[in-house]
Amino acid sequence: METVPPAVDLVLGASACCLACVFTNPLEVVKTRLQLQGELQARGTYPQPYRGFMASVAAVARADGLWGLQKGLAAGLLYQGLMNGVRFYCYSLACQAGLTQQPGGTVVAGAVAGALGAFVGSPAYLIKTQLQAQTVAAMAVGHQHNHQTVLGALETIWRQQGLLGLWQGVGGAVPRVMVGSAAQLATFTSAKAWVQKQQWLPEDSWLVALAGGMISSIAVVVAMTPFDVVSTRLYNQPVDRAGRGQLYGGLTDCMVKIWRQEGPLALYKGLGPAYLRLGPHTILSMLFWDELRKLARRAQHQGT
Repeated sequence: METVPPAVDLVLGASACCLACVFTNPLEVVKTRLQLQGELQARGTYPQPYRGFMASVAAVARADGLWGLQKGLAAGLLYQGLMNGVRFYCYSLACQAGLTQQPGGTVVAGAVAGALGAFVGSPAYLIKTQLQAQTVAAMAVGHQHNHQTVLGALETIWRQQGLLGLWQGVGGAVPRVMVGSAAQLATFTSAKAWVQKQQWLPEDSWLVALAGGMISSIAVVVAMTPFDVVSTRLYNQPVDRAGRGQLYGGLTDCMVKIWRQEGPLALYKGLGPAYLRLGPHTILSMLFWDELRKLARRAQHQGT
């Protein structure tokens, strides 16, 4: 991978993913509702206000208005900026140190960078999930936290649970992003190199990055969706005064309960919207990141 200073990659990675987030946030709202629907209930025993992708989009728009499809956008942008800034910075450091040239280096570097990014961005993801789950009583799924704003949510959580309460659910977020980041960065790098080797497209064309992002997006969604469902549940569950989850004790407990009470396929709830969200988000963010890196390299060359 071409050399770009890690500090530049921090800014470029965060900017690229924030740009992608603006377009994909409505899909994130729908995915969150589908993942919470029928929580810990056997299939067919609960009402389904959200059925399929297009019907769910229409249901959200009817219940919350068109702007409801952008619920949690501010928190989503904050999360993308924090998480991906750290993630791309750490991955760039690994590239600069030559670690990604070692066997399995891209996977390990992507996973570690993703874990650090997930930890830093966890409070923003917590608030984003809780805001996106909120809706009118007739359409509510999952626990309703009734936050009004991002700052209001931060204040409420801090006051009721203390500083550590802002990291509720981080035990599910770190594996989620580790898996997704490793799959994304490793497959994008190798897919882009493969497309270039085939010489189907001009080497410097943005279409090369687009093709690499499309291949990468499939790997990301398949690997990440079960962890995504668990992460959504852990972030949105009610907690007691001590900050302990009232439904799940952690990642493993959540996975086991979903498998036993909802069936194994429940770990892929919201798969359609998950791909429609993660797919374009991966494609757009990797495309934006790659193109911004080209501009940064050109600026460096002109400066020298």
